[in-house]
Amino acid sequence: MLTLCLDIGGTKIAAGLADPSGALVHTTVRPTPAGASAEEVWAVVAAMIADALGVAGGAVRAVGIAAAGPIDLRSGTVSPINITCWQRFPLRDRVAAAVPGVSVQLGGDGVCMALGEHWHGAGRGAGFLLAMVVSTGVGGGLVLNGAPYTGRTGNAGHVGHVVVEQDGERCACGGRGCVETVAAGPWLVRWARANGWCAPPRAGARELAAAAAAGDVVAVRAFHRGATALAAMIASVAAVCDLDLVVIGGGVAKSGRVLFDPLRAALADFAGLDFLAGLRVVPAELGGEAGLVGAARLAGL
Repeated sequence: MLTLCLDIGGTKIAAGLADPSGALVHTTVRPTPAGASAEEVWAVVAAMIADALGVAGGAVRAVGIAAAGPIDLRSGTVSPINITCWQRFPLRDRVAAAVPGVSVQLGGDGVCMALGEHWHGAGRGAGFLLAMVVSTGVGGGLVLNGAPYTGRTGNAGHVGHVVVEQDGERCACGGRGCVETVAAGPWLVRWARANGWCAPPRAGARELAAAAAAGDVVAVRAFHRGATALAAMIASVAAVCDLDLVVIGGGVAKSGRVLFDPLRAALADFAGLDFLAGLRVVPAELGGEAGLVGAARLAGL
């Protein structure tokens, strides 16, 4: 029997079928419709579910959903910041109606990414794990004492909205000074341009990383600034949750040493407590499949 897994975000929607070991035997990815209505976005999800069910031939035992948040586990609704047409959208009930007769488990995309990396990725063997995505935003999820920690509403692990600058920029969440406003890709580029980085209008975080790797002074400063903000956030979350490992994925993390070297250096300065001495920060291993693998794991818990 197979598990149907979904990973729904503001940029893409992925569907997969996982065998009992967590291996993905089928995946499809489609872009999330931009500027669409709630029902138009759901129509894409529904079509992908129908396609996966056809491939499975009816042999689906459970469904796991990784969804951008905020989510509400009690009601099964989602209100993603980056899918604005979905406000308290009844995602769990809609999926349950599309796949009747099986268990449907909903989780945040951050905690599913953490579960995926903990099960089959860079987090294997970790007891107290923070997994993060640093891309167009900053997201995260927690696995504590070997189990996913979702919190009161399902939104624990939203580390992108830890405040690192008291007088910082206004964030899309409505707050101010969130680490996302310093370290996420578009914000890195915005700061670099404001401080003299000369690049074509369409240049983004990938080009900024290449410039930093080549020694461009402003690009290097931008990544050091973002890495320092991430390190401050990680030190704070690690102290609260007594972490032993942090796994970082996402587009910005693909910059490699440009990000990880200054991040680790800053973390050594911020994380001064004795019990944080062994805290490790490593790149994610599963890439874009982490959410699907984690959703499959969630469905089997």
